[in-house]
Amino acid sequence: MSDRLSGRLSAAFLAPGSSSFAEFLAHQAPELLPSHRSLPQGNAAELAPHGTTIVAATYPGGVVMAGDRRATMGNIIAQRDIQKVFPADEYSAVGIAGAAGLAVEMVRLFQTELEHYEKIEGTTLSMDGKANRLAALIRSNLGMAMQGLAVVPLFAGYDLVGRQGRIFSYDVTGGRYEETAFHSVGSGSLFARGSLKKLYREDLDEEGCVTALVQALYDAADDDSATGGPDMTRRIFPVVTVITGDGLRRLPDQEVAAIADRVIAARMQRPDGPVASLT
Repeated sequence: MSDRLSGRLSAAFLAPGSSSFAEFLAHQAPELLPSHRSLPQGNAAELAPHGTTIVAATYPGGVVMAGDRRATMGNIIAQRDIQKVFPADEYSAVGIAGAAGLAVEMVRLFQTELEHYEKIEGTTLSMDGKANRLAALIRSNLGMAMQGLAVVPLFAGYDLVGRQGRIFSYDVTGGRYEETAFHSVGSGSLFARGSLKKLYREDLDEEGCVTALVQALYDAADDDSATGGPDMTRRIFPVVTVITGDGLRRLPDQEVAAIADRVIAARMQRPDGPVASLT
């Protein structure tokens, strides 16, 4: 009788090895990994929806990550309410930019990777460990990135040892870089970072940090057609996640809507947004 029919785990599950679920999958069922799928020659970038702008910023109590809701496919809006910010575990989140379908699969694999490690080792990975595991997953996707299906996430979380929020960015080769104070990725990232440069302060509270990120996404949408601003007609607002020493929580749409309403009301008087002090 086979192990599957008898209900017993196969020898592969009982053999000693790494605590990495991705490595286990690569040995036992590599065809299930997104990076092991073969594609025909050519550029596939125009064939799949792409997610765009993700922003994150730290404040004294933790870190906030937000993402717009638009996915594009060439010059077409493929989806208006896509989710681009996901919990990685209880104290971290990952925001996706790039090929949307592939990015969501990578996030799910990353979530499983962290959960698998915790079950095997009996403890959670450190913030640096989590950032390194995500870098390895991105590096394994390099072949698809060369064909236009790149995934470039933004990773943020609360460091329980250092007792502070931290942000990590990546390139398509899996290069990992820790960012200071704030960062943004995606097609509207240039405009979002420019906005945060004038709005960010180290003494922001949670609401002030969330407001600064919503302002940054508005500025990104104002100059980048692939980034979606708050949709007042459909009442679609950015996904905002707050991570503190108490854990991760997604802000309810009503709270984000209230902040977005205030931002847009102020923009009716000053379309370019608030002005930074010169001192």
